[in-house]
Amino acid sequence: MNLAAKLRHELAVAIGSPDWQAALEAVPRELFVGDAVYRDDAGLGWVPVHRSQMSPEDWLALVYTDETWVTQVNGVMAENAIEPVAILRPTSSSTLPSLVVRMLEAAGISEGENVLEIGTGTGYSTALLCHRLGDKAATSIEFDPVVADRAKVALAVAGYTPTLVQGDGLLGYEGNAPYDRLIATCSVRTIPLAWVRQVCEGGTITAPMLGWTGGVAFAHLRVADDGTASGRFLNDDVYFMPARPHAAPPLDVLELGSGDVSDTQIDPLLLTDDAALFVAQLAAPQAQHGWAGDILTLHDVDTGSHADVRPSPGGGWVVHQRGPLRLWDEVEKAIVTWQEAGRPHQSGFGLIVTGEEQRVWLGDPDGPGWNLPA
Repeated sequence: MNLAAKLRHELAVAIGSPDWQAALEAVPRELFVGDAVYRDDAGLGWVPVHRSQMSPEDWLALVYTDETWVTQVNGVMAENAIEPVAILRPTSSSTLPSLVVRMLEAAGISEGENVLEIGTGTGYSTALLCHRLGDKAATSIEFDPVVADRAKVALAVAGYTPTLVQGDGLLGYEGNAPYDRLIATCSVRTIPLAWVRQVCEGGTITAPMLGWTGGVAFAHLRVADDGTASGRFLNDDVYFMPARPHAAPPLDVLELGSGDVSDTQIDPLLLTDDAALFVAQLAAPQAQHGWAGDILTLHDVDTGSHADVRPSPGGGWVVHQRGPLRLWDEVEKAIVTWQEAGRPHQSGFGLIVTGEEQRVWLGDPDGPGWNLPA
């Protein structure tokens, strides 16, 4: 057994997925990672690390570490970078294999099913699908043309020939519909209706969700005969890069401490908890949040509405709000509702998608609910 095969075997055993072990042992991740990756250096930004700068053994050890390796930042592929790329968001990566497998397992994919993957990325997860299901059962769509071309080459070299589409994954792909399973390897704010229409009755949509406030949930929805999709969020907290059209807009420098003044007994530090942040996002879906020291900020780019919350010298917290939306008031009401329900994880919520709305509910479909942004 050569070194790459040995490392694949060790990775597969460590991940511990009987259904996907054969694929993990067969698919050469090094083909999909390519010739360079970025490392995150707090002082320098994203630093390119090239295969040519390492021994073959060290490079393979890096490739088969169960880590996410960023392959593109702001459109610049790692192999084309000659110096660090500072303070910009990654735009493509090779997701850690254990997370890829968790996604595939959560979707419940099995032999004989037709699968649409939203977000080809490097093509590694596409190759896993091909190995287990066969090339004809796998369709994958990638938005970025450079990333799509690179994945196409890697898949061909590895011997896989799925249907590959370069285009907007939010539109899905009618060509091979209907699909039994749709999985997204990027995060979305809302579920595109095209996905629901392209999945067969009884089929499922499995997608990480990420809003502008940073709240996450892992959706697993079943499509009904009336063309709606619904289900509870899953127990896993998974983080994927946002689909580019669903990414938050840039924020300008914010003015703090202006507007109407009130007080609150809700500690803004609650929003460092993932479930609480998700609830806050439901109440203020167009807002982004940040911290200026111990001051929480919420800002809605569309309306200019703003809130900031800071400790009060006398106890509690002082709130400043301005604009047509009272962001903190809405967040506070939602947090109180969540607290009264026992502070459940996101899996205590569910989602129903119709042609008219997308509604997140708490507890059961008749419980308190919030509409996702149109």
